[in-house]
Amino acid sequence: MKPQHLEPYPSTLETIGWTPLIRLGRVGAGLATPVFGKAEYVNPGGSVKDRIGLAIIEAAEATDELKSGGTIVEGTSGNTGVGLAIAAALKGYHCIFTLPDKMSQEKVRLLRAYGAEVVITPTAVPPDHPENYVMKAKQIVHDTPGAVLANQFYNQVNPEAHYRTTGPEIWEQTRGKVTHFVAGAGTGGTVSGAGKFLKEKNPAIKVIAGDPVGSLYTGYHRNRALGEGSPYKVEGIGGDKVPSTVWWDVIDEFRQVPDRDSMRMARRLAREEGLLVGGSTGLNVVISLQVAAEVNAAGACVVTILCDTGERYLSKIFDDDWMQENQLLEAPRLSVEQLLARRPKGAPELVSVTPAAQVRQALNLMSTWSVSQIPVVDDGQCVGGLTESTLMTRALAQPAMLDRPVREVMDPPFPVVDAAFPTDRLAPMLTRESPATLVQKDGKLIGIVSRYDLLQQLIGTR
Repeated sequence: MKPQHLEPYPSTLETIGWTPLIRLGRVGAGLATPVFGKAEYVNPGGSVKDRIGLAIIEAAEATDELKSGGTIVEGTSGNTGVGLAIAAALKGYHCIFTLPDKMSQEKVRLLRAYGAEVVITPTAVPPDHPENYVMKAKQIVHDTPGAVLANQFYNQVNPEAHYRTTGPEIWEQTRGKVTHFVAGAGTGGTVSGAGKFLKEKNPAIKVIAGDPVGSLYTGYHRNRALGEGSPYKVEGIGGDKVPSTVWWDVIDEFRQVPDRDSMRMARRLAREEGLLVGGSTGLNVVISLQVAAEVNAAGACVVTILCDTGERYLSKIFDDDWMQENQLLEAPRLSVEQLLARRPKGAPELVSVTPAAQVRQALNLMSTWSVSQIPVVDDGQCVGGLTESTLMTRALAQPAMLDRPVREVMDPPFPVVDAAFPTDRLAPMLTRESPATLVQKDGKLIGIVSRYDLLQQLIGTR
């Protein structure tokens, strides 16, 4: 392997940029066109936003807008805040960041770890609302002497930083062979700045911007009009306003991806490529694979951005419970045997009676073991069923029935399913007339599942 970092660096800031380009060979298997990801999570702050954090601070210093001991304020999805906080820590500035409440706790804690002050704002407010995270940042600047707004959505230093660094790096790393550049648009700085540089090198290069379903960018790019958006869960990209840091004419096409596809791809990248990345990267890769499949030419080359580290989404994208709660991941199919295993220990696997047993005995068993249904079993086979409510009603009306054999009063046998039968297919089988199902394994009855058992599983108590 070629040696890297052979000389020491004077500071962390010197390690920003020149991130690796990695071929996505497993998720892109079978595609004639190669897909490469630029590993921006290698930056010291773990994201592509390190590039603009330093650039914005240096630009503010150059114009004397930011003075010694000043305060940097920004409305951020987290990553820009980290980039600003790293540079501010080395340069002696204080930081205040406003974040929407949909952002992961990892990002909030990370910003605080760098010494920043974090203000959480509601996500579900209009862009011009005083509690919107961008509007809140502006108000803080107004109220704080010596404060400057990084203003990443309207600060042209943002795309210009990518024009000067990200674009040239991609061109050199691909030896000018890049044909398609894919990047999600949040502030739009990456896709605009790098895209502009690449198009100047080769006007035939296609620049495709990624957008989450619910964002307004795609519609605006097509008809220059803002439509109606909707909430989405992928962090750091998309938007409900028109930032001036998106250079719309540089971008050939916008494509939208649902949250589910973006986050599932992020999980695939971890498990198949060994790349722990976030949801915006998942979106980028989904689109990149689409483009590669459409181009289907070995001479083409698709490059995308691996935006940030997935360590910031461990409580979300990489948490099965969170994904399932948000309908982004199907719950694993639970078998009836697994459901039986969740029952409290101590009770017999299957409480049953023979056809010759008395009704009194059956009711006593139901009371002892707190069950409402008992199968009537003869020679290992279910020949009938008893339900507590029916037996009690009939016994109260005819007390003499208590001493009769159950074969004279039993209902039809309960249905029988195999142990591997999925619980999500049980509901239609459990009716008022047949409120339980027997479970068999290797030809032997091993338990019974009732409507109550299924309900307990659905509400999460079993």
